[in-house]
Amino acid sequence: MLATAMATANSGLAYPERFYAAATYAGFGGSPNSAGKGIVSKLSNDSALLLYALYQQATVGPCNIPKPRGWSPIEQSKWTSWTGLGKMVSTEAMRLFVKILEEEDPGWYSRVSDFVPEPVVDVEINHIPEVAAVSENGNISPETKTIPTDNGNLSEIKDKNIVSEGPGVVCVYDKWVALPVSGTRPKGRYEHGAAAIGDKLYIFGGNHNGRYLNDLQVLDMKSWTWSKAEIQGGKDGLPTACAGHSLVPWDGNKLLSVAGHTKDSSETLQVKVFDLQTSAWSTLKTYGKPPVSRGGQSVTLVGATLVIFGGQDAKRSLLNDLHILDLETMTWDEMDTVGVPPSPRSDHAAAVHADRYLLVFGGGSHATCFNDLHVLDLQTMEWSKPTQQGEIPSPRAGHAGVTVGENWFIVGGGDNKSGVSETVVLNMSTLVWSVVTAVQARVPLASEGLSLVTSSYSTGDILVSFGGYNGRYTNEVHVLKPSHKSTLQSKMLETPVPDSVSAVQNVTNATRDVESEFETGQEEKLREIVMDDVASEQRVTKGEETNKNILSSLKTEKEELESSLSKEKMWALQLKQELMESETRNMDLYKELQSARAQLAAEQSRCFKLEVDVAELQQKLQRMDTLQKELEILRRQKASFEEAALNAKQRQSSAGVWGWLAGTPPGSES
Repeated sequence: MLATAMATANSGLAYPERFYAAATYAGFGGSPNSAGKGIVSKLSNDSALLLYALYQQATVGPCNIPKPRGWSPIEQSKWTSWTGLGKMVSTEAMRLFVKILEEEDPGWYSRVSDFVPEPVVDVEINHIPEVAAVSENGNISPETKTIPTDNGNLSEIKDKNIVSEGPGVVCVYDKWVALPVSGTRPKGRYEHGAAAIGDKLYIFGGNHNGRYLNDLQVLDMKSWTWSKAEIQGGKDGLPTACAGHSLVPWDGNKLLSVAGHTKDSSETLQVKVFDLQTSAWSTLKTYGKPPVSRGGQSVTLVGATLVIFGGQDAKRSLLNDLHILDLETMTWDEMDTVGVPPSPRSDHAAAVHADRYLLVFGGGSHATCFNDLHVLDLQTMEWSKPTQQGEIPSPRAGHAGVTVGENWFIVGGGDNKSGVSETVVLNMSTLVWSVVTAVQARVPLASEGLSLVTSSYSTGDILVSFGGYNGRYTNEVHVLKPSHKSTLQSKMLETPVPDSVSAVQNVTNATRDVESEFETGQEEKLREIVMDDVASEQRVTKGEETNKNILSSLKTEKEELESSLSKEKMWALQLKQELMESETRNMDLYKELQSARAQLAAEQSRCFKLEVDVAELQQKLQRMDTLQKELEILRRQKASFEEAALNAKQRQSSAGVWGWLAGTPPGSES
């Protein structure tokens, strides 16, 4: 019980005046309020003892009285509970007192009518004339305010629950409240991007009447005032109007707009960066192979990486691929997973648990909506589909989700027929669903494409919802403060429990058994239990030493991991430098290759011309062979003619001699 109260005590709800009101209501420190008569007698034994011990610690201080003598189990239990608180400061005891009372009797404060020392400031709201009216003498008079109840109907909450004083306050647990805001409201929209950095809510882009938007709106969550961000001239100018994208806070002063549907979408997924210091947009330069462009995907920041799953591409094809962008090396990587992944879908919700497990819930295809839950182990990259428990939500798509500790809140969405009115929460450790609240149908919180973020106040986290579409485009702002019951377990895991708390838990558990045995008259058993208390205290001391050893080993392991992480970062930077050098060398080689290709083309052209010349020469050679043959024939003919002529001449000369001898004069034969 005390551990539970300790885990939620840091919310800052218990002021001293509220403590004294709670103490009087519970019956401590004077006559109890009429509404609280008998409240202590109605509590469990351990709760009553803790309230007593905390009251003494808050009003008197640490226990300095000696241990009571005799065997009065009640007095000894009171003394043991008080001393178990050790040196706890009085303010912490006051807060724990109020927390335990609220846990046992959540509505006690609304029933206190004789005194309201100070209102509980859950959400500070400046400039809210609708909540309170100022009388003629300048005093602020509380008025009633209308808010939706569990069944969606509107009811009036009196000034006990919603009170305005000075800046104004809202105190309603597990209920959505529509906040009046000032400034120029942005256009109603859905499928926009939303992110919270500090006390500012940033809204970028979205869909309004079928038109994509690219404005950046800012809501100051202290004054609840809207304004439009003035964009300076960056190197890329204004980003392209888009919808279905994701807006992710990064590096403390930057916003990442990831993916989204645009009218002139590129082939690959784009990441835009808005620098809050320079008020300028730019395109994130990445390496590796980026995913195809898409919208309706989920983008989850896990450490220094973005995990992108699913969505719908420009051709309306549904996807279920998984990509990771390392924000330190700016390198994309498509992950190969094992197991059965979720079916292709878009407009789903995703969250990370313990920096290791990626949870994907719901979403839709072209024909149906889902309510299945899938878990991806980011270390083994294995998908699984665990069994859901509790009040499992109905199928939906276009819903919004946000985590508070280990609780995952899901708001809105639709199933192609109507909007979903229930706000549900999943405990990511136990995978148990429960319904937080419900609203009336066709209100902004039962819309598709709305956004949901968390904002931290001194009183704890609140959920802030904006926009959505359920037949009309809305620009309303709603807030919900989760009760300590819905966030109890996560805060217990996040808040270290002091050693004194462990000791008190052991003592109070034994005290409950002591009183039971005392009532039955078993005194021997009582003595044994008291001895067990002493042994338990000794075990606590040993446990403290063990815890110190464990903390020491964890510290050493942490230092080793930090050293290893530092080395990994240096190695990654070295690889990035080598990659850049390789790209430079590749570019030079590419240029050389292009030059060689040009030279090769010129040589190929020259070779072709030479081949043509050779062909022509071959033709000339063939003609020369023919001419040579003809010349040879002519030569032979000439030789024949010459030989014939010579022979004829010889015969002629031979006939002339014999004719002369015969007395025939030359020329008489012719």
